[in-house]
Amino acid sequence: MNLRVYHTSDLHDHRGFVPRLKALRAEAPGLLFDCGDALRGSQTVYHRSEPILAEIDAAGYDAQGIGNREFHYLFPLLAARARQMRHPLLCSNLIDLRGRPLPFVPHLDLAPDGLRVRLFALLVVQYPGGSPWERLFGWRFLDPIASAQRIAAETPPGVVLIALSHLGLRMDRRLAQAVPRIDLVLGGHSHDTLTEPEYAGNVPIVHAGPYGAHVSRTELESDGGRVRVARFGLLPLLGAR
Repeated sequence: MNLRVYHTSDLHDHRGFVPRLKALRAEAPGLLFDCGDALRGSQTVYHRSEPILAEIDAAGYDAQGIGNREFHYLFPLLAARARQMRHPLLCSNLIDLRGRPLPFVPHLDLAPDGLRVRLFALLVVQYPGGSPWERLFGWRFLDPIASAQRIAAETPPGVVLIALSHLGLRMDRRLAQAVPRIDLVLGGHSHDTLTEPEYAGNVPIVHAGPYGAHVSRTELESDGGRVRVARFGLLPLLGAR
């Protein structure tokens, strides 16, 4: 098994990356993900237009995790953002207590070149369970580690399990230690840049840094046993900011 994965995070509306990403993937094809905070808006600020979404779709992203800038406390505004996207939007630790149809999916199953990949995404908790904000907005944030453990337990053997984490590097270390079934953590939120994968136990953690300065490229391989990182590159994208 060989699988190549590209990832960005915390773009914060820095645009102009489409030609570079297309060239990289033409030379070395692979899946392309974003871990959230691509927008200029936030949990409370809503912009009717988010031009970066068109670039994300033009670049051919396969999925995007919800960051705190994709999230909005008002359900209709998060749903409006999701409608602008032509790529899957994921979050695995957020539910709606009012039973409204969610504008995102809890996980995504992909089959590049016949491989089986399960992707899930974790959002940093915005308020604790039982908070009065739950009654006001209807959103409930689930514990990210417990959510990851549940998904890991439900993932069949032989499926590559990838987490899109918008929890920050410190929490990613805890996540990897607590859920060793995860094959790769692609992280963001804390604006860390790792020139090589960091390991918590046997789980590799990759952070590409903010503002589109870099895109990570991780090549995974397995001979039927544990998935491991065979090659890694932190590649210039928009340049240092």
